[in-house]
Amino acid sequence: MVLLSGSSDNGLDDGALMDALQQSLAGKTLRKVLLLPPDYTRLYSGAGKITAMYYKLLKDCSHKNTVEVDVMPALGTHEPMSPKECESFFEGAIPYEKLVVHNWRKDVVKIGEVPAAFVSEVSEGRSTAAIDVEVNKRILDTSYDCIISVGQVVPHEVVGMANYSKNIFVGCGGYSMINASHMLSVRWGIERLMGKDFSPVRKVFDYAEEHFLKNIPLLYVLTVTTTKRDGTSPDAAQIRGLYIGRERALFEQAVRLSQTLNLIKVDKPLKKIVVYLDPREFKSAWLGNKAIYRVKMAIAWGGELIILAPGVRKFGEDEGNDALIRKYGYVGQERILQLMETEEDLGKNMSAAAHLIHGSSDGKFKIVYCTKELSEDEVRGAAFDYRHYDEAAKQYDIRKLTDGYNTVAGEEIYYISNPALGLWTTG
Repeated sequence: MVLLSGSSDNGLDDGALMDALQQSLAGKTLRKVLLLPPDYTRLYSGAGKITAMYYKLLKDCSHKNTVEVDVMPALGTHEPMSPKECESFFEGAIPYEKLVVHNWRKDVVKIGEVPAAFVSEVSEGRSTAAIDVEVNKRILDTSYDCIISVGQVVPHEVVGMANYSKNIFVGCGGYSMINASHMLSVRWGIERLMGKDFSPVRKVFDYAEEHFLKNIPLLYVLTVTTTKRDGTSPDAAQIRGLYIGRERALFEQAVRLSQTLNLIKVDKPLKKIVVYLDPREFKSAWLGNKAIYRVKMAIAWGGELIILAPGVRKFGEDEGNDALIRKYGYVGQERILQLMETEEDLGKNMSAAAHLIHGSSDGKFKIVYCTKELSEDEVRGAAFDYRHYDEAAKQYDIRKLTDGYNTVAGEEIYYISNPALGLWTTG
C-alpha cells in the first residue's frame, strides 16, 4: 500500500512519483506485466505520465530479469489512440506498436454474473435484470505476474466516482456491463450519484470485483488531479494524490480527496455557463457532453449552456452509436425511454440510450453546441441549438477568460475550461 498527497497547488513532483512507483514494485518477482492506463480522453489524469514511468522502470536493463510489458489502454467504447496521441500521452516513452487495442464487442470473456436479486436490491427495484460480467481476455491470461490498472478518481456520471474497478469492468469490459451500468445510472438518476461513492453502479462493480477478480494479480494505481484556476493552460494538471494497492480503502481515500478538490460549489444557480472542450481531448459529443453532465446541478432553470467545441466532429465514438444518436437525438429521458420500448435498435443499445438521456437538459436549460466540423443541420438534428465556433469564440475569447465568474460585454457568465476535471453544484 502506497499513499501520497500533495500539500500545495503544485502537486506531487516526478521524484516523489517515481519513489512511490518503485516502492509499489518492491519485493515482486516480475517476468510479464500488463499495464492498463486510460485512453487519451483522460489527458489530464496524470495516468499517462505514471504509465510511462512504470514502463521505464519495468524495461530498465539494470533489472536482473528482463520484464515483458504489454500496454492495453482501457478504451471502453472509445476509439483507439492515434500514434500522435500515444506519443503525447505517454511522453514518448511507449512505442505505438506496443499498444494493444481493446475491442469491447469482440475481445471479452464472461467471467460471472451479478444476480438479478442483487441488482434489484441495490437499485431499489429500478433495475431487475442480472448483469453479465465480461472482461478482456488478456486480464485472464495467467502468464501475467501483475496487472497494473492506472486511472483517475473524479466525479463521474455513470458510476458516481470514476476509477478503481471501473477501469476493468467498463474500460476493459464488454457489451453487457457497459450497457447495463449506463442504464442503471439513468434509472437511479445521475444527479443522485454524481460525486458519490457506493452508488448502485459502484455496488455492482464491487460485487463483481469481490466475486470474480480474487485470483487476478491486480494492482490499482489511482490519481486525483486538479488544474490551476488562474487562466493557465489545462496542461498544467497537477497530481494531488496517488494511491497504490488492491484494497478498496485506498479508493475511498482517493474519493474523499477528489470530493474536496473536484467538487465545485457555486453560491447560486448559474444563468449562463460557457464550457471549452479542448480539441485534443474532445472529438465527439459522446465525450464532449461532460460539459452537460457536470453542470446540470449548477445551472438555473431557463439558463443557457454554451459549449465551445472546436474539435467535435461526430456524435458517437463508434459508427453504431453515432448512427443511433443521429437517428434519435437528445430528446429527453421520457421520450428516449418510450423509444426503447418501440425501437429495437435503441432498445438493444442501452449505453447509447443512456447517453442520449444524460446529454439532454430535459427542458431545464438551453444547450448551444458551437462546432466547426459538425454542420448546423447535424447539430440541430440531434436536438441541440447551434452556433458556429468561430462566431462564438469571438464573443467568448478563452484567452481572456478564467475559470469561474467573468463579465463579457456587461453580462455575467461562468467559465469552465475543462469539464472532465470537476462537478459543479449549488450549495
